[in-house]
Amino acid sequence: MVYVAGIVLLALGIACGALLLLIPLGVIPGVAGIALWVLFPLFAIGGFLMAASAAQTGASMLSRGTGAILMLLALGAAIALVLQAASIFEPAGSTLSLWYVLVLGLVLGATGLATRKTAT
Repeated sequence: MVYVAGIVLLALGIACGALLLLIPLGVIPGVAGIALWVLFPLFAIGGFLMAASAAQTGASMLSRGTGAILMLLALGAAIALVLQAASIFEPAGSTLSLWYVLVLGLVLGATGLATRKTAT
């Protein structure tokens, strides 16, 4: 049960990060409120820790998979920031959430991708 709860929280955390990326791009209507800012790292880290600690096997794969998804979010934010800086598109609102996703996605994604399978 702890594993399933961890996966659900992890998915919600990633969804919060995706919303923080997609709302300023105008893909999804809405406002990137403070709850998304807080819940993105809280759910992503907490959910990962719950799922990884309860996993019988495959914690390394979970870590790399989560890291890859977070890295993709970070790369999407980086692309959006470069396009905005080149005046190719104007984001709907502030770019602060894009910077937030970029930094957290790079840090957490790189950490997850750096995980190696341990010998048993």
